[in-house]
Amino acid sequence: MAAISLDVKSRTPFAGSVPFGPVGPYEVIEGVARYAFDPAAAPNAPITDLGLAPRDRHGLVECEGDVRILRPTDPARGQRRLLADIINRGNSVAAGMFNNAGRGGARGAGEPGNGFLMRHGFTVLQCGWQFDVAPGTALGLRVPDALQDGKPLTGKITYTFQPNKPTRTEELFTGIHNRSLPNDVESKDAVLTVRDYESDPPTVIPRDQWLFAKTVDGRAVPDPAFLYLESGFVPGKVYQVTYPTTGAHIAGVGLIATRDMVSFLRHGTAAQGNPCAGELDHTYAFGVSQTGRFLRLFLYLGLNLDEQGRQVFDGVLAHIGGGRMAEFNKRFPQLNSSSKRTLSYLFPYLDTDQRDPVSGKVDSILARHRAKGGLPKVFLTNTAAEYYGSLGSLVHTNVEGTRDVAPSRDVRIYQISGAQHGSGSLPLTDSGGEGAKLQQLVNIVDYRPFLRAALLDLADWVAKGAEPPPSTHPLVVDGTLVKSATLASFFNSVPGVRYPERLRALTPSDYQAGLDPAQANHTGGGDPLPVGTAFTNLVAAVDRDGNEVGGVRLPDLTVPLATHAGWNVRHRDIGGGNQMIGLTGSTIPFPATRAQRLASGDPRASIEERYASREAYLALVRKAAEGLVAQRFMLAEDVDHVVQQAGLRYDAILARAAGTAAPAPVRA
Repeated sequence: MAAISLDVKSRTPFAGSVPFGPVGPYEVIEGVARYAFDPAAAPNAPITDLGLAPRDRHGLVECEGDVRILRPTDPARGQRRLLADIINRGNSVAAGMFNNAGRGGARGAGEPGNGFLMRHGFTVLQCGWQFDVAPGTALGLRVPDALQDGKPLTGKITYTFQPNKPTRTEELFTGIHNRSLPNDVESKDAVLTVRDYESDPPTVIPRDQWLFAKTVDGRAVPDPAFLYLESGFVPGKVYQVTYPTTGAHIAGVGLIATRDMVSFLRHGTAAQGNPCAGELDHTYAFGVSQTGRFLRLFLYLGLNLDEQGRQVFDGVLAHIGGGRMAEFNKRFPQLNSSSKRTLSYLFPYLDTDQRDPVSGKVDSILARHRAKGGLPKVFLTNTAAEYYGSLGSLVHTNVEGTRDVAPSRDVRIYQISGAQHGSGSLPLTDSGGEGAKLQQLVNIVDYRPFLRAALLDLADWVAKGAEPPPSTHPLVVDGTLVKSATLASFFNSVPGVRYPERLRALTPSDYQAGLDPAQANHTGGGDPLPVGTAFTNLVAAVDRDGNEVGGVRLPDLTVPLATHAGWNVRHRDIGGGNQMIGLTGSTIPFPATRAQRLASGDPRASIEERYASREAYLALVRKAAEGLVAQRFMLAEDVDHVVQQAGLRYDAILARAAGTAAPAPVRA
């Protein structure tokens, strides 16, 4: 554990001191952690540019970050376990996924929602790790910059965007506080390109046709935070600007700050200022999307041992990270980029050793921990969306996608069939946000009951040695994992549906283009694959309703009212029609009646042909939910809620078919 101190700023009751079952009330501890890392220590060697940071008088690298702890007021009533909520862009991910807390649950200490984490006795840590979080808005980390001969570094950075409406201006890295902006608005080394698809060859827009500027009173005014194109950015086109910037934040410090805060809470004493001293037996990490990839990178770098060689996390639940890692340990990183043209797509992908057939390199996500210890129990959970847009299948196949690869004994892999990246909910809408109109309704599959069961399965595996359910995901060997093109004919036969013309295809040349050599230091040892190597993109096969098979199938798929998919596409009204949009999924309702089915030519049976009544439908949902409880993919405490939500979806889908308003959804 590096030198660390925690300056507690406040201790307040959580949720008005409401008791959470036998665990009782919780308190919120907020403060600032101060870290000092030894750049020469072997456990810190993987951190890019740590040796270029300024040192204190002891030769250590200092930084400070925000910390929030939710802790049982009476720790003796808790379960002596810590959940590190690996926050995303400074905000909680655990509150929404486990507690069903609304948006407010992600910001600040938030609301308790259903109180799941508290009722089950978890102490929850939220620790700032991102340098680009706006101060005062969320939890962040103040990191040093890398210096060469006392001067800041200069390099290139890339920003990709796809506008949804006509505009002449585009703000770079919107909403990010510490942005890497152009060091010269007149730079001749800046390049702007355009293409129809992100995987198409780019066309360079001449430098004299665009500016780093924004529009003020109808005039273009120089501003390094904006792009200006006199002819206008065309909706649906993919634009990418690459430019020189000065000042390289040492982003990888966020990885070891997280490591050391958890180690401090687990091993530090009360005399050292540890508010959880002697209260914790086991520690778990939970990350979602960006922070699911954070955890994959954390493990790949071998960071689950502190500076004293002690294991940090006993269990890791990395959710919706796909087959990717992250750019959180490179020079000039793009922490929040969703572009496929980033180094987050680099080899390796599996938790077991795999060989890249072109370079011959052998590696795995867990290779370093297998060699030196500190190997935790690991759950890798993904939805259908990661298979369409984030290399999800490469978590359990070879690079070529020709055969299945079983995970190691300490790992479980689960795919949530038919779900999108973020857990779905009512109301039914075709808006993807930020003016993005979609071809289909946004996916409404709520997979959070599965995650709650998964967390307790992981905790029981660590603390009690209870084996969790076997890995459950589509497979090459039984035909449940297929090439995406094989599904096009079915989806295109459904009225009003067009399957994506192209999925995200990726070759290393896509993300090597425009990067200077200094940016190639991705993970302290992961070199880019040779140009020309293609990545495989396999997806789950579907049943006669278009619903996926092979993974964990929630009642939305086994007792369906609609086809639920991990993809959605841009509506032609916003340009780029039929291109996949982000990691948003689709809900495509069945016809309400037989007459509607026959009139439209829909190949899927109608709702009235499937279920005699609403009550009959809900009885089947309850039976399906209870079946998942028996498999340990759902908790008994969630069954009634799942049935209630199914009733709301039934009402909403039939109301839409009839052209009437549905009852407002009820939040748990």
